[in-house]
Amino acid sequence: MKKISTLLILVLYFVVLKAEQNYTVIVSLDGFRHDYPHMYNTPTLDKISEKGVSAVMKPSYPASTFPNHYTLATGLVPDHHGIVNNKFWVEEKGKEFTMGDTEMRYNPEYFGGEPIWITAQNQGLITGNLYWVGSDVAIKGSYPTYYKMYNAKPRLTFEQRVDTVVAWLNKPAELRPRLIMMYIEEPDGAGHRSGPDSDEVGSVVEYLDSLMGSMIYKISQLPISDKVNVIITSDHGMTRIDNEKRFVKSDDIIKPHWYKRMVGTNPTSIFTNDGYKDSVINVVNKHPHIKAYSRESMPLHLNYGTNPRLGDVIIVPDCGWHFDTKPKGVEGAHGYDPQDMDMQVIFRAYGPDFKQGYASGKFDNVDIYLLLAKLLGIVPAAVDGKFERIESMLN
Repeated sequence: MKKISTLLILVLYFVVLKAEQNYTVIVSLDGFRHDYPHMYNTPTLDKISEKGVSAVMKPSYPASTFPNHYTLATGLVPDHHGIVNNKFWVEEKGKEFTMGDTEMRYNPEYFGGEPIWITAQNQGLITGNLYWVGSDVAIKGSYPTYYKMYNAKPRLTFEQRVDTVVAWLNKPAELRPRLIMMYIEEPDGAGHRSGPDSDEVGSVVEYLDSLMGSMIYKISQLPISDKVNVIITSDHGMTRIDNEKRFVKSDDIIKPHWYKRMVGTNPTSIFTNDGYKDSVINVVNKHPHIKAYSRESMPLHLNYGTNPRLGDVIIVPDCGWHFDTKPKGVEGAHGYDPQDMDMQVIFRAYGPDFKQGYASGKFDNVDIYLLLAKLLGIVPAAVDGKFERIESMLN
């Protein structure tokens, strides 16, 4: 009887503790460079810096949308979770993975690792998700508790997404998600069209700052407002490119019979024909701003080179340079080395679990998974992140 009573006390303690734990909302603003708050008027983000935590976050390589959103969700670098670029070749299938190919895009076998929503749900938590990469894919046979298909039409407007987040937080306690993730596809589009230092990007950044202000106000009106942590961050930055002066045409230097397949840009993966790998590497490396590496010789700091989806040779342009069959026809691009400041992104957070007025410096985006796991009080999966890099921002 004594053992049963002790067990009952522990179970009741766990239930009460779990009920008292806080909620977390994480928002990704695609392509929101770390210095946009200094370039443009962002009173909401500035206020979060005053009342919460501010930092610069370094993406994983390549600094692009699909690889990094899935890294944020899993805590694994793209080389380890398998979404190695926005576009990549799956040799054993003889098919190309692209964001627009529904068959490939929704095939869970390409998504390795364990997204945070699955980790949370496996430990009894409810989650909600609006358009985060991988959330509408049956990874390990599971979806978030509440989610939306990104390809479903009409897609929710940004304002509707904010209202959905608030509605989820306003659900009865037994139905309320402890973790909510929301994706917004700007200012990435504006950055591509006009470049990061443009009036268009400035207008979009200021609109998004206002949108985040509206979300924060609406959350503040909820009965549980004092139990909500809010994180605002991004996947990658943006840099200005020159379609004439900083463009290298691949067809001008690589002969067609040297390779079977050339996929993606920033980086480009080349699957070479037998005997031509060194030919590709040698000719590309004659250009001062474009580097070519075998998969095995990639720079260690990029954590990129073990996955067979990367091909035999990986082409890595310097930041702002472009290697392709034709110019992009845009003013801004990303995908470059995360050590370049133009690729690094904002991090703002506030709430009951975060310090106030704390500037935490710089950390890697593989750490976000561990941060979310800590905020949710769950046991994390094995990941590439390091909790000690983000521990200091927490109360």
